Amino acid sequence: MTPYLSFDRQQWAELRNSVPMTLTLEDLKELQGVNEKLTMEEAVEIYLPLARLLNLYIEARQNRNTVLQQFLGNEGNPPPFIIGIAGSVAVGKSTTARLLKALLSRWENHPKVELVTTDGFLYPKKTLNDKGIMEKKGFPESYDIKRLLTFVSDVKAGKPHLEVPVYSHITYDITDKVKTIDRPDVLIIEGLNVLQSGMDYPHAPHRVFVSDFIDFSIYVDAECDVIEQWYIERFLEFRLGAFTKPGSYFSHYTQLSKDEAIDKARSIWRSINGINLSNNILPTKGRAQLVLKKGQDHLVEQILLRK
Repeated sequence: MTPYLSFDRQQWAELRNSVPMTLTLEDLKELQGVNEKLTMEEAVEIYLPLARLLNLYIEARQNRNTVLQQFLGNEGNPPPFIIGIAGSVAVGKSTTARLLKALLSRWENHPKVELVTTDGFLYPKKTLNDKGIMEKKGFPESYDIKRLLTFVSDVKAGKPHLEVPVYSHITYDITDKVKTIDRPDVLIIEGLNVLQSGMDYPHAPHRVFVSDFIDFSIYVDAECDVIEQWYIERFLEFRLGAFTKPGSYFSHYTQLSKDEAIDKARSIWRSINGINLSNNILPTKGRAQLVLKKGQDHLVEQILLRK
């Protein structure tokens, strides 16, 4: 017994139903993350059918909103359709989010698509240090949940010109910049914690969670040992790239040899990110309406769609 319908690549690709690919290879290169393998074949066979499915959900919600507005005699702005994308660090959820944003923005009935990551709602480094939880960055307690919930609630209420904090992966901290979200047709929220609910925190002081506002949820999945290897490979890429940039919080890692860097990455994974995955992220997978299961080559091998 399972609440999901299961599709392999070929079965899923057939559901594309002639939806055209509107992105080029150059577009895909700009959208993919570090250590990702986003091919045109992957975009066409996996993400075009997903974009079609999401468009059908969005269209149905828009029709329902129209009926409700007519019934209430209300001409206000309808709420946006909110898509939540969850998954582990290094699993590729950011690439999935950027690609879906690019694809969905090409549809005429919802051209205004915005993407927000929950990284912007992490507490600043100073606050994390003061709380003594710097080593638990990414864990539930490291987020300003009240601010995140207020933002999502305001978006759903149709409030204009909402400001979102911007996080820097270079300085490993919240910046002084903000991103303005102004009544989008579709909002994609990507982060480790977007599918967590009251079931995870029965003693939480608040009774509302981000998942309560999400209209369609996606979990990007892979075997834990595979994600650990991807994390190590990404760490090595960062060691030669992002860690070398001026002001990088992790610049000291550039002095490590390759073997030392591998050992450090594995240590960080097993003491922080792997634990967060097992305890806080993976348990939310069963709440997702769609699961993208990746293989070792970063390509999606199986799609699970809730019945």
